[in-house]
Amino acid sequence: MTATLAQVVAALERRYPPRTAESWDRVGLAAGDPAAPVRRVLLAVDPVAAVVDEALGWDADLLVTHHPLLLRPVHSVAATTYKGALLHRLVRGGCGLYTAHTNADSARGGVAEALADAVGLVGTEPLVPADAPALDKHVVMVPVTAADALVDALAEAGAGQVGAYARCAWTTTGEGTFTPLPGASPAVGAVGRRETLAEARVEMVAPRRLRSRVVAAMRAAHPYEEPAFDVLELAALPGSTGLGRVGTLPTALPLHAFAAAVARAVPATAQGVRYAGDPDMPVRRVAVLGGSGDSLFDAVRAADVDAYVTADLRHHPASEQQERAAFEAGDGPPRPALVDLAHSASEWLWLPRAADALRADLAAAGTTVETRVSTRRTDPWTGHVPQTSPPEGTTT
Repeated sequence: MTATLAQVVAALERRYPPRTAESWDRVGLAAGDPAAPVRRVLLAVDPVAAVVDEALGWDADLLVTHHPLLLRPVHSVAATTYKGALLHRLVRGGCGLYTAHTNADSARGGVAEALADAVGLVGTEPLVPADAPALDKHVVMVPVTAADALVDALAEAGAGQVGAYARCAWTTTGEGTFTPLPGASPAVGAVGRRETLAEARVEMVAPRRLRSRVVAAMRAAHPYEEPAFDVLELAALPGSTGLGRVGTLPTALPLHAFAAAVARAVPATAQGVRYAGDPDMPVRRVAVLGGSGDSLFDAVRAADVDAYVTADLRHHPASEQQERAAFEAGDGPPRPALVDLAHSASEWLWLPRAADALRADLAAAGTTVETRVSTRRTDPWTGHVPQTSPPEGTTT
């Protein structure tokens, strides 16, 4: 069965939830009819003209890019601008456009994990952990005979999901007492008479965003006119997703050898791979971040790593980082060393696994889609001239 665009978007957003994107980011569906059929999906880093050519030439129904086409607000998408022209071409060709950017950076199986795996890291964890989704704990007192039905109702409303387990609940029994007042319509007992009966205390967690739905389900399933219940907001805890990854190499390598291994693991670009640090210093513990990474130097230092692999390192932040590392090094080598990649090279590695995951997720739901990773080079730099000696008249 052919998937609709809405089904493809739902599959993407289960893996890369838009709520996990950075506040400044713009992710999600930029163009396309949710009811349109999707048979072919092309994935690429950048929404540029060459990629649009490839998508339309392959008769793709959807183009999924890592970088947004419309990151900053616009008041027009007329074809008089290059971005507007790209959108018009996609719409005329029946091809939607979807962006998974910083939400794909931090997700399980996302950009950061793809880079960490390519570099050879094991035992990885987020460099900057994101808080796990906010949870409530629902605590309900219910007659023992109605406890199972109540758990079923709360689970149906979205409570009780813990990792790979559903309908998770904890119950204990005790004694409940109450006196119905005039005007009450008690399910048990009579007005003006104190009642005592065996009750179960049921506890289940649920996403905070489902609070209203879970409470409504509880009221509908509960036999009492006025249920006794609590809704407790649980403390935020670090989750298993977040920006970057930190892990270790199975065997320590000198920095120069590690940088060479990174260069072999990522797509070739005109920039190549640069590094800063003592070439012979041992590298074992490593942080990685796909895309521009000099904003996270504080987190990298706190992670106590030997090297940091990222992209787009600017002169001043990189220089200041290395000066600080040398000042604080004591008798050891300045840490962390820096390994700088081209931006697109640090992110492209995610595309093949994203393509495979999307195809598998839709197949599991009973729909089929063909996926392809773009073969177009979208790194803006086209050449590199190596320099082996200083300009004439200078000293070293």
